[in-house]
Amino acid sequence: MLTNGDTTVQQHLNGFRPGDPDVAAADPARADLGPLPDEVDVLIVGTGPAGLVLAAQLAKFPHISTRIVERRDGPLQLGQADGIACQTVEMLDAFGLSERLLRESCWISETVFWGPDPNSPGNVVRTGRIQDVEDGLSEFPHVILNQARVQDMLLESMKNSPSRLEPDYGLEVTGLSIAESREYPVTVSLRSTEDEAPAREQTVAARYVVGCDGARSVVRQHIGRALHGTAANHAWGVIDVLAVTDFPDIRRKALIKSDAGTLMVIPREGGYLFRMYVELDKLAPGERVRNRHVTSSDVIDAARRILHPFVIDVKEVAWWSVYEVGQRLSDKFDNVKDGIGATPRVFVAGDACHTHSPKAGQGMNVSMQDAYNLGWKLAAVLEERSDPELLHTYSTERHAVAQELIDFDRHFATTMSARATDTSAADTPTLKEQFAHQGRYTAGVATQYAPGALTGPNTWQHLAAGYPIGSRFHSAPVVRLADTRPMHLGHVHEADGRWRLYAFADQRDVADPSSRLRALCDALADAERSPIHRFTPPDADPDAVFDLRAVLQQHHTAVDPTDLPSVLLPTKGRYGLRDYEKVFTPATEDIFDTRGVDRRSGALVVVRPDQYVGHVLPLDDVDELTGYLTGFMR
Repeated sequence: MLTNGDTTVQQHLNGFRPGDPDVAAADPARADLGPLPDEVDVLIVGTGPAGLVLAAQLAKFPHISTRIVERRDGPLQLGQADGIACQTVEMLDAFGLSERLLRESCWISETVFWGPDPNSPGNVVRTGRIQDVEDGLSEFPHVILNQARVQDMLLESMKNSPSRLEPDYGLEVTGLSIAESREYPVTVSLRSTEDEAPAREQTVAARYVVGCDGARSVVRQHIGRALHGTAANHAWGVIDVLAVTDFPDIRRKALIKSDAGTLMVIPREGGYLFRMYVELDKLAPGERVRNRHVTSSDVIDAARRILHPFVIDVKEVAWWSVYEVGQRLSDKFDNVKDGIGATPRVFVAGDACHTHSPKAGQGMNVSMQDAYNLGWKLAAVLEERSDPELLHTYSTERHAVAQELIDFDRHFATTMSARATDTSAADTPTLKEQFAHQGRYTAGVATQYAPGALTGPNTWQHLAAGYPIGSRFHSAPVVRLADTRPMHLGHVHEADGRWRLYAFADQRDVADPSSRLRALCDALADAERSPIHRFTPPDADPDAVFDLRAVLQQHHTAVDPTDLPSVLLPTKGRYGLRDYEKVFTPATEDIFDTRGVDRRSGALVVVRPDQYVGHVLPLDDVDELTGYLTGFMR
C-alpha cells in the first residue's frame, strides 16, 4: 500500500523559481482569461467529473485555448457520487491529487453482509465479510469522498495550470451547429441562466465541443444522439446523515438484506457522516418515482425497517435524493453518423452518453476515464502531433467500456434488489462470491481495450506478462537510481499528454556493448532511426513527446548514474540541465518478478498518455516501435 510522500516533483528546469511547485508559471497568453471569447479550440459544457477532468488535462496545454461553461451559478457543494475506485486514484495521482485525496477520504477495506436471523427472521444478523480489494490489485485503496471535494481539487488543478483556467458559470447551451468549411466549425449558442431581462446571449465558435452536461445533455440532443435502454421499475433513496445508531458496522461498507428490503451502508469521510442506499417500494410499469412524492423521512423510515432490531436516530440530513434503477446508453459518443470519413467535432462524455444505478460506485469513475481518454487525443491533434483520425478511437474505445458498465450494472442492480428470504443467511456465500468476482470491476482495473489503432497485438506479450496490452499500467515498487529513493514506477506518469516508454533491461550490464538496453538507447539516439527524433519537434526537450524510463536488473550500488547512455540522461531546458530521474532499479519486491518481465531478454512496455498499455515489444526492436507509432503520429 502506498505511503504518503511517494510522488516527487521536478522544478527549476528553466531557472530557480520560488513558491509552491504545484502552481505552474502562468503562460502570458492565458494568465488573464477575461470574458468568454468568440473563438476557442475546445469548449467543454458541464463541470461534472468528466468535464473537470477534461478541463484539468487540457489546461496543461496553454497553446490550446480551452473554456468550460456551466449552467449552475457556482461549484457543486455536496451530494451525488462518492465512491472512488483504485484505478481512479491512480489517474488522479497523475494530476498530483492522490495524497490530498487519500488524506481526506474514507478508506474502504472490507464489505460485510447481513441477512435475516434464521431464528428470528424479523431481525438481521451478520452473515459474512470479504476483503474489499484483493491484495496486489493496486497500490491505492478504494476510497469514499464527496464528489464536490473531488471537483474542488480538479478546479484547483485547473487554476494552478499554466492556463489559469476557471469555469464560466451561469451559461447554458441553446443551440449547436457544425459547418466543416470553417476554421472553427462548431457554433454554440449560449444564454445566461441568471435572472436578467433580457437574458444575455452569446455565440462561440469552436474547433471541438465536448458535452459533459449530464443525462439530459443538450449537446447530445443537438448532434442527434439519444440514450437507449429501459428502467427496472425499482426506486431507491440515497441519503447522507449524521446519526446515532447501535448498528455495529456503520463505519464499514455493509450490505443488509432483510424481509423489509435491501440497504447499503457507505461510511463517508470525516469519521461521522455515512450514506445509505435504501430500497423503496417497487414502481408500477411506467410509473416515475417523482410521482411518489417521497420525503427524506420516508427514506429514513424504510432504512429503520430494514435494519431492525438496530435503531437509527438521525440528527441531520446533509443531502438526499431518490432515483430509479435503469441502464441507458448512447449508440455513439461523437457526431459522426456513419463510418469514419468525417472528423469528429462534437463529443459526449460521462452521464451524457451512459447512465446507470449509483450503487456500484462506477458512474463518476467511468465518466472521468471517458474524459481522460479523450483529453490527450484532443491535445495531440490540436498540437499537430497526430492526425484528426485519432479522434475516432474515443467513441470506439469508450463505447465498449460503457456497454460493459451497463451489463455489469444490470447484474449488480438485480443482485441488490433481490428480496431476502428466511434462508438468505445460507445464500450469503453466493452473494459474497458475486462481490468477490466483481471486485476487479469495482476497483476500476477490469477495462481492457481491444486491439486497434492504439492497442497492438499480443505477439510479444510473453515478454511482460504482467502488463496486458490494452489494460491499465499496473505500478510496482522500484528504487530511483540517482538518489536511491523508493517509489512506485507508475507514479512518474503525469497527465501531460506524453507517452511513456518503460525499458525493462536485459540481464547484461547497460555498459556492455552486447546489452539489448544499450542497443535500444543507441538506436533512439540515432537521428536517422529514432522514432523519438522523428515525432518530437526539433525545438522541444527530448522527452517532450516520449518519456523514456529504464528499469535495470542490477542493484543500485552496481551502477553509477554517469555511466548511463545519453538518452537516459537527457539534457533539457534553456540551460541544458541533465535529468537524472529516468532510471530505476528493483526494490525488495522485484518488479521483474512481480510483473512477469522476461529477465533474459527484457521488454519495452509502451504506455499511452491515459496510463493504458499500448504495446509490449522486444527491448531493442526500434523498427517495430516506429511502425506502431507511425500508425497514429505525425
